Amino acid sequence: MMRVVVAVDSFKGSIGAADAAAAVRDGWSVARRGDEVVLRPMADGGEGTLDAFAAAVPGARRMPVTVCGPHGREIPASWLLLPDGTGVVELASTSGIELLQADGGGGLRPWDAGTRGFGEAIAAALDHGVERLVLGIGSSASTDGGAGMLTALGARFADASGAPLAPGMRELVALADADLSGLRPLPPGGAVVLSDVTNPLCGPGGAAAVFGPQKGLDAEGVAAADAALARFADLVSAAVAERAGSRRERPLRTDHSGPARQHPAHSAHVWDAGTPGAGAAGGTGFGLLAWGAELVPGAERVAELIRLADAIAGADLVITGEGSYDGQSAAGKVPAFVARLASASGVPAALVAGRITADADTSAFAASVSLTELAGSPEASLAAPADWLRAAGAQLAEAAPAR
Repeated sequence: MMRVVVAVDSFKGSIGAADAAAAVRDGWSVARRGDEVVLRPMADGGEGTLDAFAAAVPGARRMPVTVCGPHGREIPASWLLLPDGTGVVELASTSGIELLQADGGGGLRPWDAGTRGFGEAIAAALDHGVERLVLGIGSSASTDGGAGMLTALGARFADASGAPLAPGMRELVALADADLSGLRPLPPGGAVVLSDVTNPLCGPGGAAAVFGPQKGLDAEGVAAADAALARFADLVSAAVAERAGSRRERPLRTDHSGPARQHPAHSAHVWDAGTPGAGAAGGTGFGLLAWGAELVPGAERVAELIRLADAIAGADLVITGEGSYDGQSAAGKVPAFVARLASASGVPAALVAGRITADADTSAFAASVSLTELAGSPEASLAAPADWLRAAGAQLAEAAPAR
């Protein structure tokens, strides 16, 4: 009998992590009925993070809230209250790109989508009196630097005439003033941010250049958004210093590179537009750093919570996966993290992905299965993801050595 651990992320836009893991288990169990299959659905801060915490923490409660979605309409959402007083808030379910791509979402809104709904959910958790916050920030629909989120938490952004800016990049390009004097404080235990990327805010590897095209920005739009984010970073940095009651000159550099600065608002909290992860979720990572939050690797923190290392230590095989395994997946995404964890325990890992791109490095996996190849087309795999995940589980089981 084999002991198999299934630790997959959500397959964005098609199936959540818990359902995906169950489907892989069902397929494996059809081919090898006597094996033990342990489910540990994973997340890295993006879609499914709330579900992962809800499944892992007994007594966790979903707290309903109505927020402004990335399309500008009110939507039902929720945040999670853990028994120890921690509030878990997920950007994907409040300001995420999947909300635009779902039926009735209206399609991509590269200039008008924002993160206000995410901030409203955070505010609701603060109103409840949470002791600390855990914030998942993957899958953003916008490139607003977290301006919408900060606005919902009491910040004010205005143009040269003093008029407040509407949500989204369309008006962020006109930003002339950032006032953080009304920004709500962090909860007593602070806030940690689960992030799956290490990109800075600006530049060739920044939020606009790397992720803007996925959200609908063309080349001209990327350049405009990058310039707006650089201006936003300067004004927010100056506002943080002013809010702390300490005067300093605005940074002279415009490329936002080099060592991070320590801002008096947060004593030991060191951050900068060049901080790894500042560009996460369209720059929301930067907005949260400015608020005083700490960025941590999302997959690593979730794995600690669900005791994934303990489960892997006694396994014969680990199956991991996500919707699209590509050239960026090795930089903090769930499958690469799980593969490293498995390797540390001397356990082989297998990959299941909706698609595996030509630039993807799959050398860390003993076997890999693409749902697109199994189904014959992306459309077929997306139409019935659970069916093809079961088929993938069965294929991996049939290829497994007899024990």
